[in-house]
Amino acid sequence: MNVDSSTYMDGALGNSLAAKASSLASVNPKDEKSAMAAAKEFEAVFISQMLSPMFESLPTDGPMGGGQGERMFRSLMVQEYGKTLSESGGIGISNAVYREIIKLQEV
Repeated sequence: MNVDSSTYMDGALGNSLAAKASSLASVNPKDEKSAMAAAKEFEAVFISQMLSPMFESLPTDGPMGGGQGERMFRSLMVQEYGKTLSESGGIGISNAVYREIIKLQEV
Protein backbone atom coordinates (compact mmCIF):
# COMPACT_ATOMS: atom_id res chain seq x y z
CA MET A 1 0.00 0.00 0.00
CA ASN A 2 1.53 3.29 -1.10
CA VAL A 3 0.46 6.20 1.12
CA ASP A 4 1.10 9.75 -0.04
CA SER A 5 2.82 11.39 2.92
CA SER A 6 1.70 14.90 1.99
CA THR A 7 -1.94 13.79 2.11
CA TYR A 8 -1.31 12.02 5.40
CA MET A 9 0.38 15.06 6.92
CA ASP A 10 -2.34 17.42 5.64
CA GLY A 11 -4.93 15.16 7.24
CA ALA A 12 -2.93 15.16 10.45
CA LEU A 13 -2.79 18.96 10.45
CA GLY A 14 -6.53 19.15 9.80
CA ASN A 15 -7.19 16.72 12.63
CA SER A 16 -4.86 18.74 14.84
CA LEU A 17 -6.82 21.93 14.19
CA ALA A 18 -10.09 20.15 14.94
CA ALA A 19 -8.59 18.67 18.11
CA LYS A 20 -7.41 22.10 19.28
CA ALA A 21 -10.81 23.60 18.58
CA SER A 22 -12.58 20.91 20.55
CA SER A 23 -10.07 21.12 23.39
CA LEU A 24 -10.91 24.82 23.83
CA ALA A 25 -14.24 23.78 25.29
CA SER A 26 -12.51 21.91 28.10
CA VAL A 27 -10.34 24.85 29.22
CA ASN A 28 -11.24 26.25 32.61
CA PRO A 29 -12.00 29.93 31.81
CA LYS A 30 -11.17 30.96 35.37
CA ASP A 31 -7.57 29.90 34.83
CA GLU A 32 -6.33 32.81 32.72
CA LYS A 33 -2.87 31.36 32.07
CA SER A 34 -4.19 28.09 30.67
CA ALA A 35 -6.82 29.99 28.67
CA MET A 36 -4.14 32.16 27.05
CA ALA A 37 -1.91 29.12 26.44
CA ALA A 38 -4.78 27.29 24.73
CA ALA A 39 -5.57 30.38 22.64
CA LYS A 40 -1.93 30.74 21.53
CA GLU A 41 -1.71 27.04 20.72
CA PHE A 42 -4.87 27.29 18.63
CA GLU A 43 -3.44 30.29 16.80
CA ALA A 44 -0.19 28.41 16.12
CA VAL A 45 -2.09 25.53 14.53
CA PHE A 46 -4.24 27.95 12.54
CA ILE A 47 -1.17 29.79 11.22
CA SER A 48 0.41 26.47 10.29
CA GLN A 49 -2.72 25.57 8.32
CA MET A 50 -2.56 28.89 6.47
CA LEU A 51 1.16 28.55 5.67
CA SER A 52 0.95 24.95 4.53
CA PRO A 53 -0.34 25.59 0.96
CA MET A 54 2.41 28.15 0.40
CA PHE A 55 5.11 25.56 1.08
CA GLU A 56 3.43 22.72 -0.80
CA SER A 57 4.15 24.33 -4.16
CA LEU A 58 7.90 24.65 -3.52
CA PRO A 59 10.08 22.04 -5.22
CA THR A 60 12.03 19.66 -2.98
CA ASP A 61 15.11 19.30 -5.14
CA GLY A 62 17.25 21.72 -3.13
CA PRO A 63 20.77 21.40 -1.80
CA MET A 64 19.84 18.57 0.56
CA GLY A 65 18.62 16.39 -2.27
CA GLY A 66 14.90 16.84 -1.71
CA GLY A 67 12.76 13.81 -2.14
CA GLN A 68 10.31 12.08 0.16
CA GLY A 69 12.18 12.92 3.38
CA GLU A 70 12.13 16.63 2.71
CA ARG A 71 8.41 16.55 1.86
CA MET A 72 7.69 14.74 5.12
CA PHE A 73 9.67 17.08 7.35
CA ARG A 74 8.42 20.20 5.62
CA SER A 75 5.12 19.95 7.53
CA LEU A 76 7.05 19.85 10.80
CA MET A 77 8.93 22.98 9.77
CA VAL A 78 5.64 24.71 8.94
CA GLN A 79 4.27 23.76 12.37
CA GLU A 80 7.32 25.32 14.03
CA TYR A 81 6.86 28.46 11.92
CA GLY A 82 3.29 28.62 13.20
CA LYS A 83 4.43 28.30 16.82
CA THR A 84 7.12 30.94 16.36
CA LEU A 85 4.76 33.38 14.69
CA SER A 86 2.15 32.85 17.39
CA GLU A 87 4.66 33.37 20.21
CA SER A 88 6.01 36.54 18.61
CA GLY A 89 2.65 38.28 18.48
CA GLY A 90 0.74 36.24 15.96
CA ILE A 91 -2.04 37.67 13.84
CA GLY A 92 -4.53 38.45 16.59
CA ILE A 93 -6.46 35.20 16.66
CA SER A 94 -5.21 34.23 20.10
CA ASN A 95 -6.58 37.43 21.62
CA ALA A 96 -10.01 36.81 20.10
CA VAL A 97 -10.03 33.17 21.21
CA TYR A 98 -8.88 34.21 24.70
CA ARG A 99 -11.75 36.72 24.95
CA GLU A 100 -14.23 34.01 23.93
CA ILE A 101 -12.86 31.63 26.56
CA ILE A 102 -13.18 34.34 29.20
CA LYS A 103 -16.77 35.01 28.07
CA LEU A 104 -17.54 31.43 29.06
CA GLN A 105 -17.29 32.60 32.67
CA GLU A 106 -20.38 34.72 32.21
CA VAL A 107 -22.51 31.78 31.14
